[in-house]
Amino acid sequence: MADPQDRYKQDEEDDEDEEAVDETGYKTVKDAVLFAIDVSKSMLKKPSLSDAKKADRDSPTSAALKCAYQLMQQRIISHPTDMMGVLLFGTEESRFQDEGSGNGGGLAYPHCYLLTDLEVPAALDVKRLRNLVEDEEEAHKLLVPAEEPVSMANVLFCANQIFTTKAPNFSSRRLFLVTDNDNPHADDKSLCSAAAVRAKDLYDLGVVIELFPISHPDRGFDRTKFYDNIVYRPPLGDLEAPAPVTNTAQPLERGEGINLLQSLISNINSKAVPRRALFSLPFEIGPGLKVGVKGYILIKRQERVRSCYIWLNGEKPQIAVGSSSRVAEDTAREIKKEEIRKAYKFGGESIAFTEEETKKIRYFGDPVIRIIGFKPMACLPDWANLRSPTLIYPSESDFVGSTRVFSALQQKLLKDQKFGLAWFIPRRNAVPTLAALVPGAEKLGDRNEQIRPPGLWAIPLPYVDDIRQIPETTLVRAPDTTVDYMREIVQNLTLPKGEYDPAKYPNPSLQWFYRILQAIALEDELPEQPEDKTIPRHRQIIKRVGEQIVSWGKLVDEEFNVWSVSKKRTAEEDLPKSVPKRMKTENGAGSKNGSAGGVDDAEMKKAWEKGTLNKFTVANLKDWAHAKHVSVVGKKADIIERIEEYFESK
Repeated sequence: MADPQDRYKQDEEDDEDEEAVDETGYKTVKDAVLFAIDVSKSMLKKPSLSDAKKADRDSPTSAALKCAYQLMQQRIISHPTDMMGVLLFGTEESRFQDEGSGNGGGLAYPHCYLLTDLEVPAALDVKRLRNLVEDEEEAHKLLVPAEEPVSMANVLFCANQIFTTKAPNFSSRRLFLVTDNDNPHADDKSLCSAAAVRAKDLYDLGVVIELFPISHPDRGFDRTKFYDNIVYRPPLGDLEAPAPVTNTAQPLERGEGINLLQSLISNINSKAVPRRALFSLPFEIGPGLKVGVKGYILIKRQERVRSCYIWLNGEKPQIAVGSSSRVAEDTAREIKKEEIRKAYKFGGESIAFTEEETKKIRYFGDPVIRIIGFKPMACLPDWANLRSPTLIYPSESDFVGSTRVFSALQQKLLKDQKFGLAWFIPRRNAVPTLAALVPGAEKLGDRNEQIRPPGLWAIPLPYVDDIRQIPETTLVRAPDTTVDYMREIVQNLTLPKGEYDPAKYPNPSLQWFYRILQAIALEDELPEQPEDKTIPRHRQIIKRVGEQIVSWGKLVDEEFNVWSVSKKRTAEEDLPKSVPKRMKTENGAGSKNGSAGGVDDAEMKKAWEKGTLNKFTVANLKDWAHAKHVSVVGKKADIIERIEEYFESK
């Protein structure tokens, strides 16, 4: 029987051969997303008119198309290798991929209209979808509901055909299903069984169905009637399964809370990117006790990613193909890769190493998380954190029973308020670190949805060289009157529920960058200025606490004037009335009560202990050294070195 560790190594090597690695260290995962949007009469019905600002203005179908349009805009820039398509079902008109080939076209899948085929989104696809969203006349021509109900088995079979022909080898294939009909075949059990069979075929092919249900004010959405047999719930511990069940989106008539479009965008964006593990490692809890775990980064800063260079001097923008070569500095001859060797400077000489020798130097063992001890949580200071922590979660792929063992360890650490100290090598050729495995409890939201999963957080701990001393500063405490006054101002400016949601404030620089790229790709006019939602709302601030802020500023000025006068008076009282002149000795140094040049022995010793002798002037150092019969020949550094030797000898 093969060792699971060897199997882990082989699987990792195979993955590295098949998949590329991007700039962040993640393995790139090609994703194919197909939107399936219901075009029934209830989905096309617009909500009743309302004067409220947050009231819905779009029908559920129109909102779903706008979501697809926004997601396509994001994918065309941020994920240029991913595929996306839009399939409308329940339409009077039918259309499929091969309608012009004489094979029946849309007749094979009646009431299914393939709006955009499953391809890498191009500028023409974005324009076509934008015209449908913005042009109501074109939407009315196409979005005509069929008189007879559509077969869901036919819709799922159509999606199966699209994924099989367009994305057969993609590692991530998902079907986003948007509908408000919770029981499409209430009177026909045979159609329900056929749809369940087609859904099972999709899951066997590795296609995940994501349901985005829409409920109306007069009726809700019951998953148990039909979609529990279509959308499979993920088993416990299966991290590769879909995320938890999506909340039901509900159109609003009175404008209270979040509207349908925002709700759909929020739900779809939460599942827009497939979950990818940062690493998959053996977790060694003790000698001979190993379990399988995977690491995830739940929150990561999104940055601009340049996938290619564009040449803009021609008639149309074109992708530039670049090439690079290394040349010798003296002869300008092109150097081949075999001629390059790595070297390190040591003692003024360059010590060269072969590639194999470099690998041996950097090798500290196979990637692993190995617990070397346990400590109370009180021993872990808040500042002991170098990088963002990584969530460690069990995986059954390499070691069966990992979930139970991992869960027992996590619950025990939570109960005893302890953390695990671990030897942490996340991937090959990575620098090993000591990490604190801090247990984290599960966090649920108001609707009992999972906000943060349970697990262990791996926090890289700093070495001694990474720790810097905090400089000494003189703190001035503000009077209680100013603090109490400011407390009222802060309370009037506190966000609702006292929570800050970063999802509501997109990065203005990143959004501006994407808008410029989108305008160039779609040949639109360049925008004039970016939309920055992080700018404070000055009008509301002035309206709420404007007068209070002005009064607080005057109060601070008055308190500062009082503090300045009292500080000046205290300093004058501490000064001596008359400073006696220093008597010169034979060596030119003054001595009184063990002091010299205004610097006494206690001051000099304190400066030596703190390592701040260089703050004294040369004259002060020489005066003190003369009094102690220490040589003052040489520069300032030489005098400081002799003073340090003087104290060390004591």
